[in-house]
Amino acid sequence: MAENEATTAYQSNTQKQQLGRFKSTKFKENFAGYMFVAPMLIGTTVLIIIPIFIALAVSFTDWVFISGFQSADFVGLENFRNMVQDEPFIQSVVNNIWLILAVPLTMVLSLVLAVVINKNVYFKGFFKVIYFMPYISSIVAIAIVFQLLFHPSYGPINEFLMSIGIDNPPKWLADSDWALVSVIIITVWTSIGFNLIIYLAGLQNIPADLYEAAEMDGASAWVKFKNITVPMLSPTTFFLLITGIIYSFKSFELIVVLTEGGPGYSTSVIVYYLYEQAFENLKSGYASAIAITLLGMLLVITAIQWIGQKKWVNY
Repeated sequence: MAENEATTAYQSNTQKQQLGRFKSTKFKENFAGYMFVAPMLIGTTVLIIIPIFIALAVSFTDWVFISGFQSADFVGLENFRNMVQDEPFIQSVVNNIWLILAVPLTMVLSLVLAVVINKNVYFKGFFKVIYFMPYISSIVAIAIVFQLLFHPSYGPINEFLMSIGIDNPPKWLADSDWALVSVIIITVWTSIGFNLIIYLAGLQNIPADLYEAAEMDGASAWVKFKNITVPMLSPTTFFLLITGIIYSFKSFELIVVLTEGGPGYSTSVIVYYLYEQAFENLKSGYASAIAITLLGMLLVITAIQWIGQKKWVNY
């Protein structure tokens, strides 16, 4: 009897020691994990989360940042009501929607180029670098180059168009009807390289067995592309779609250098109009309201994409 009690006590003490060592090890692992994510967590909190809440608070005031916080007066939803009636802001939203159309166009061109380069082209590395160069180049330098290319009178593009018999070519950046088209063309040109590299990586991860089985069944190149390549690349396409739409809403540097939102707000986008209201017109409260509206739009679009991807993305 005494031996059984001693054995039970020993087993109990052993279990407690093992449990204690397990908890200690788990605590150390959790602590190490938190230390690894702490820099990113602190940076995200300080630079993103806190500014969002500050912008939300400022959006309900008429604050002018050069006057100090004591000049801020609570105005409720007045900034948001003014936004609905602000024609330049509405025009900026419409322009942003048009810029979104550049995303699928860029993806289609990139996918076609990726398929061709992946299968039938020598010097693949060379072409990857060539197409990727615009993406890593300075936006300021690109804007200055395209200002010269799109010059309405002496630009090489219009000189070429007139040489082939087009007497009245578009004035491009100087024409409110063509300025946004010019921006879309430049955006597509600069974004193809990034999309191309991502699609090439996705193509190389598709199992060759699928194509071999399709060939044995007599499938044509188009059938293989439609039924194998496109579905297998759907996660890549979903990633590029989300990042492309977010990038289109962040368009700023190109607009500032290329057109400054003109002519007549025809190329103004939400971020540029926000900058103009905040730092040129000194309407910090109104600019904060625009920023919160932009954040809400991005959240809605992302939510729609995440819901919709379940029907067409194959993981």
